[in-house]
Amino acid sequence: MLREALLGVSRNASVKKLIIGFPPTRELVKAFVAGEASADAIGTTRGLQQTGRTVTIDHLGEDCTSVELADQAAQAYVDLLDQLRVAGLAEQAEVSVKLSAIGQDLADDGNARAVANARRICQAARDAGTAVTIDMEDHSKTDATLEAVSELRKDFGDLGVVLQSYLRRTEEDCRRLAEAGSRVRLVKGAYSESHDVAHTDRHEIDKAFVRCLKILIEGDGYPMIATHDRRLTAIAETLAIKAARKPGDLEFQMLYGIGVAEQERLLHKGHRVRVYLPYGSDWYGYLVRRLAERPANLFLLAGAVTHRVVNGPTARHSAIPSRR
Repeated sequence: MLREALLGVSRNASVKKLIIGFPPTRELVKAFVAGEASADAIGTTRGLQQTGRTVTIDHLGEDCTSVELADQAAQAYVDLLDQLRVAGLAEQAEVSVKLSAIGQDLADDGNARAVANARRICQAARDAGTAVTIDMEDHSKTDATLEAVSELRKDFGDLGVVLQSYLRRTEEDCRRLAEAGSRVRLVKGAYSESHDVAHTDRHEIDKAFVRCLKILIEGDGYPMIATHDRRLTAIAETLAIKAARKPGDLEFQMLYGIGVAEQERLLHKGHRVRVYLPYGSDWYGYLVRRLAERPANLFLLAGAVTHRVVNGPTARHSAIPSRR
């Protein structure tokens, strides 16, 4: 119920305005977002790579409402990729792109606009020496997103795609995409979906994740396992051993600021760990979905609110760390 309430909040404009204008929220954001500028993303990427982690960077920019905004979002990725190249960071840092951010939802041939912009980004990634992964959004966009990925893979075979295990269709999508050279990031899913298209019970979602995980690990592609659940990473390790996959034949992905101890454990065992690193000024929807996925994060915000009430608006918000 709490998860559904938080996802509802993510779509409420009045609540959005209130939260964005509340100073402690900005402090909370620092735990999960690199910053608002590409320079922040570059600096954080450099620090993460120095710890042995690889990175996938997401420029936050959903709710694209015009061709100009779509093209600007695509250009932001092109510029970021060139900066990664110049900084010597591109080999271990790719980018993640939501098609809605680059035009998919536009009324006039949005899918074509999104594919054209994604093609620009993929070419920039190739020029920089890295790759792109296309993020997945709510279930209504799944077919269009997979069609776009299929089209783009004709020219960019290393293009990755995200599948959400809580959707009832995903096991079949995994079977179809678990082919040689196919990079697939498996996540549970973070959007509010109805029972007829998605598993809604937590235990059923976990079981669906494991079924999809088994298909991908036993397949011929490159699985990218995105979870902070220690039980699920342990299952993935066991399945990888049974499938004769060595460290490096798959990777584990976790959100920036979350699961740091588990990241270190996996690194110590020789696994590739990739951190999903968002940056940008349009961080509101991302933050609320992270709170929905892990409601314990609400205690960080509650601590900041209490600290502000007790100590005044100018007090330091020490209850919220810069990283977790």
